[in-house]
Formats: sequence, C-alpha cells, structure tokens
Amino acid sequence: MADVTLTAEPRTEFGKGAARRIRRESKVPGVLYGHGTDPLHLALPGHELLLALRTSNVLIELDIAGRPNQLAIPKSVQRDPIKGYLEHVDLLLVKRGEQVQVEIPVVAEGELAPGGNLLEYVLSALPVAAEATAIPDQVTVSVAGLAAGAAVVAKDIPLPEGVTLSVEDDTVVLQVLAAQAEEAAEGEDEGAEA
Repeated sequence: MADVTLTAEPRTEFGKGAARRIRRESKVPGVLYGHGTDPLHLALPGHELLLALRTSNVLIELDIAGRPNQLAIPKSVQRDPIKGYLEHVDLLLVKRGEQVQVEIPVVAEGELAPGGNLLEYVLSALPVAAEATAIPDQVTVSVAGLAAGAAVVAKDIPLPEGVTLSVEDDTVVLQVLAAQAEEAAEGEDEGAEA
C-alpha cells in the first residue's frame, strides 16, 4: 500500500467560479470529512494527487497549514469525462488502527483448462474491511486448470492477515464460461447437413 504526503491549503471560496480558479492554478478542489468533524474544504496539488490516485486505496497524509497532519483515503474522485483531468476529490478521514471498508482489485493468474474457455470477472474488486494503514494493493487468485462452469467464490480467495470479507462467503467473484464460437460453428455444420 502506498503512503503519500500532500500539502493542502484550506479554501474559503466555493462554487463553480472558485473551483475553476483553483484548477487554473493546477490544483484540485476537495473535501475532507469523517469522524463527526465538520467538512474541511481543501485545494490539493493537481499533479501529485493525480500520481497518488494511480494506486487504488492510497493512504494520503495531508499536511494542512495551521493544523496537525491528517490521514485520509480517497472516497470519490470526479474526472472530466473527455480530457480526464481531476475535477474534485472527496477524502475520508481515517486513523491508524481503524477498520475501513474498501474494494481491492482482484487479479487472476494461471491458465484455464484447454478448450478456449473465457474467464469472467463478476466482481473486479472485492469489498473488504481492512486496517486503514494496511490495505492490500490487490488480491491474487489462481485459476489454473479451471474448466467451463467452474467458479471462484469470495471465501476461496486468500486474504492477508487482518483483512475480512464485506460480502457473503458464497458470492461469485470469477467464473469460467464455455467458448461460444465453437458451439455456434457446430450448429451451422449440422444445419448444412440437413
């Protein structure tokens, strides 16, 4: 898990005009909330924040002028739909040792059984509860030798110590689908013989 320190500035102006001014200065407007505190509106450095958000569930230490450093994780990120730049970010205040609900990416490894079958991600990210300072980057699942019709359920995924599932144990995460192209070709051959 990545741990990044960003220098943030409190902001007192709100609305579209103020947000546009902040973005022109290569900064991103954001809000820090949680633990029953009043929301704190911030201006964050755009490039550094963009780099930090490349890692899912990054732990961000905020250095805010006149305040003690705060730990936060990204809760919601808004991007421009065309250009992709950051428009706004919501950060959730966390404390060391605190359990947080996050989704961690699922990565499959290994070769499926022969036959041209397809692997379908029913859940591309697994909902879990983990300590805020020890969120895993991803979970890895072996699909080696799985045949059509096989499935991997949440309880079958090995989780690091201190991480627990936030979904039912029998929730399907991955499943192997039979190859469709071969079945369609066989059906066409039978029609040609008639």
